[in-house]
Amino acid sequence: MITEVKVPSVGESVTSGVVSAWHKKSGEFVNEGEPLFALETDKVSTDIVAEKSGVLETKVPEGREVKIGEVVAVIDDSKQQGAKTEDKSKDKQSQSKQATAEKTDASVTAKALSPAVRRIVDEEHLDPAKITATGPDNRLTKADALEAAGRRAQPQQKIEAREVESSADVSAEVSGKAEGRFVRKKMSPLRRKIAQQLVMAQHTAAILTTFNECDMSAVQELRRSKQDEFTKKNGVKLGLMSFFVKAAVEALKAVPVVNGRIDGDDFIQNNFYDIGVAVGTERGLVVPVVRDADQLSLAGIEKAIAALGKKARDGALKIEDMQGGTFTISNGGVYGSLMSMPILNAPQSGILGMHKIQERPVAIAGKVEIRPMMYLALTYDHRVVDGQGAVTFLVRVKENLEDPARLVLDL
Repeated sequence: MITEVKVPSVGESVTSGVVSAWHKKSGEFVNEGEPLFALETDKVSTDIVAEKSGVLETKVPEGREVKIGEVVAVIDDSKQQGAKTEDKSKDKQSQSKQATAEKTDASVTAKALSPAVRRIVDEEHLDPAKITATGPDNRLTKADALEAAGRRAQPQQKIEAREVESSADVSAEVSGKAEGRFVRKKMSPLRRKIAQQLVMAQHTAAILTTFNECDMSAVQELRRSKQDEFTKKNGVKLGLMSFFVKAAVEALKAVPVVNGRIDGDDFIQNNFYDIGVAVGTERGLVVPVVRDADQLSLAGIEKAIAALGKKARDGALKIEDMQGGTFTISNGGVYGSLMSMPILNAPQSGILGMHKIQERPVAIAGKVEIRPMMYLALTYDHRVVDGQGAVTFLVRVKENLEDPARLVLDL
């Protein structure tokens, strides 16, 4: 019996996606529940698994954009018995080789590869059993796979270089390719969605940005003095982002309008605090949400951010992980940005921009001192938030960060 493999619905607003990688090749036998291909949409990247066992026949190549409900492959389960019979008829030497290979791969294949690692392994045609795993429980990490791909590429590059030197024709061909004026490639669904969202925010909101600067001495000293104790107790490091999430929540309580949004002719005031934290990935910028951040401790926030960050890097974020945020924090400082004006994450009314901590001379009690300073930026929708509210919000964030005891003592 032939079973069609269709692109499943992965969210109400998702209408299409891209088959970014086939985990199984056409003509291969697949078992029920095995991952068939990675589907990349404008919101998430997810693995689609086989509903039946049988021989796979793919209908679309990697990189093709497909619609929800479109048939991308078929599985012929009538060939299952034939495949088993063929396996039994193999000679003892083939069986021995297969058993040896399975034994070699056991330590790796026993541990499920993350979507990100599996994609690299498939695209680079790597053998997971030959890659040294450095992750917890002998799991392969993305860095392990990339390092293996890099090591394999180096000898090939040297061979290609010698071939180019020994052949004038090849040299001319390579030179011609290198001098191409441009390369055209289709934007990924996620990048297209990001572009649409940013343009929509610019066209529909009255965007304005206000700035302030913050002395990060107290936060840095607290992290330095309590890092070991905090990590030992909670199993996660005390980072900067938890302080900013806490400070933003307290500022939102002081200026509630920043935590609201416009819906048609109505204004919706949110009385909960789901804070989006912008994370840069290979696929683009995603904003997973820390739920009910006002009810979490610093440790709770750090754990939530760590879990979301891992899912983002592994390409395992779900749509529900990124929906429903009431306010967003973006940290351009990790890339070295000293100052910027972040764009609203529509339909939210505010976004806080963090930047690089840089030592600068500042006036303290009539004296010039060198302090670790950070510029803060609040971009807000001026239709909802007036200047006084925006400045008050940013000043409250500054006060909470310069005296972090306020966050712990709820002052």
